[in-house]
Amino acid sequence: MSTRTTVFTPVALSLEDLLGREYVEAACAASAFLRGGESEACARLARRKVRFFPKAMQRRLLALLPRVGAPCAPPLAATARGASTDAFVAHTNTAAAPLAGFGYYRLAENGRLFLTSKSEHYHAPLGHSFPGYGLLEHARRLGVPNATHNNTRGYVTRRLEEELVAAAAGLDRGDRASLDALFASTSPTAMNRVLNLETGSVAAEAALKLLLARFHAPQSGGKPPRYRGRTPVFLVLGDDGGGLEANYHGTAVAAQLLRGMWPDLARGLERSGALVVRAVPPNDLARLEAAFAEYDREPYKVAGFIYEPVMMNYGARRLTEEFVARAHALCEASDAPAVVDEIQTCIWGRELFFFREYGVSPAAIVLGKGFPGGEYPASRIIFSGTLDSLPQFGALVTNGQEEIASLAYLVTMRWAAANAAVTGAVGEYYEERLRGLADRHRGCIHAIEGRRHLSGIAFHSLEEGKAFTGHLNQAGLDISVQTYKTDCPPCALTKLPLIAGYEVADFVIARMEAALARLGTARGAGER
Repeated sequence: MSTRTTVFTPVALSLEDLLGREYVEAACAASAFLRGGESEACARLARRKVRFFPKAMQRRLLALLPRVGAPCAPPLAATARGASTDAFVAHTNTAAAPLAGFGYYRLAENGRLFLTSKSEHYHAPLGHSFPGYGLLEHARRLGVPNATHNNTRGYVTRRLEEELVAAAAGLDRGDRASLDALFASTSPTAMNRVLNLETGSVAAEAALKLLLARFHAPQSGGKPPRYRGRTPVFLVLGDDGGGLEANYHGTAVAAQLLRGMWPDLARGLERSGALVVRAVPPNDLARLEAAFAEYDREPYKVAGFIYEPVMMNYGARRLTEEFVARAHALCEASDAPAVVDEIQTCIWGRELFFFREYGVSPAAIVLGKGFPGGEYPASRIIFSGTLDSLPQFGALVTNGQEEIASLAYLVTMRWAAANAAVTGAVGEYYEERLRGLADRHRGCIHAIEGRRHLSGIAFHSLEEGKAFTGHLNQAGLDISVQTYKTDCPPCALTKLPLIAGYEVADFVIARMEAALARLGTARGAGER
């Protein structure tokens, strides 16, 4: 057990605190009329504060740490077969599938306790059963509907849009004058628009549509696009050899083109002059400069530079400040929007967004997964009004405007913002301990990649990487090695939840140390 104690900043809020008295009173009156009840009973519920992460829960989570990896419940005797695709079935681990979740734990079908060391693949930065999401149930009991439509976006969703715009700009929520000035700005990097969508893939594709609309009209009869007649060239992050496979912007066809899928289709689009995709190796300034020099002239035009600050699908490679700053400068000089894909990094940034740590001003950011905390698959794009050229149905998702999903965003944002200093310090501590681990095991560890909670341990060999994660899986850590990138060192990825403190970081490092010791013993036996 760690000698360092994590003290999270307590957060206790009501619906009235989050959404304002006027809205709550109006909603309660409407609900009382529809249900034939008293509005005062609704008002009492709306004013009832919920403690977001009580100390009792934190104590219980820490008490369970020694049980990680051990059988803690009867295994599920007869499980469901399912009916998924061959590819998914081949990679499914039903033994680790959840029976119950609590905080940063998952009790699996095999009865063992797992530490969710990957935050359930970014879905659960605040863990399972986060008490703050109890406000979602309060809203449901008040009759706040979840289902609505683009033409009737509810108050909670519109309130969230304002808070996202303010947060992306680094504004205080109460600074209405600065927010109004931002809404009135026509700067290419003044992000004052929000599109509410479902899943990160849909949001990432919508961002590509915003860029593509500067070259191709979304529908007939509209205003001619600014760069009509020129071939749009999407610049993306590639692997170290210049291949496309390193980036990941979702599963829509357009996004998959960015990572080298559908190669015949990509070649056809390029031959026709409809669209070109080119890769820039991460942190390669010379290749970045060369790409802009080659493709920001006729018949081409750089359509935009799309990047992830931490490439969790390419060994957790983190972009340097110098590279990101130069990319944004080239985008500004070329009228080429910079788009930051924060699907994987959002909420883990010190100011909710990782891009703010680079001191840059993008034209658009794509976010999701972490913000609704696994409660809903709600994603968003925050972007400049200069890109606001899509028609109403250009990026439409009927259920993207869900009110309760927007409330989940607001809950997550409040706790994450209140605890940014604490979680940032824990993340720095975890990264520092990982680097110390690597220094002690240079024989098998190639490098530590990523940043804070989103970190990867890159190994010299695939065999050692797989053996390492195999030992950790047996020890109850949900961690896997990235093996499907051709020229990327095999990397064990971690994405610790924000509610995991110093104690959890020390626990994870201790289990990693034990796994590496077993690797060293096996290596020594092999050498003999």
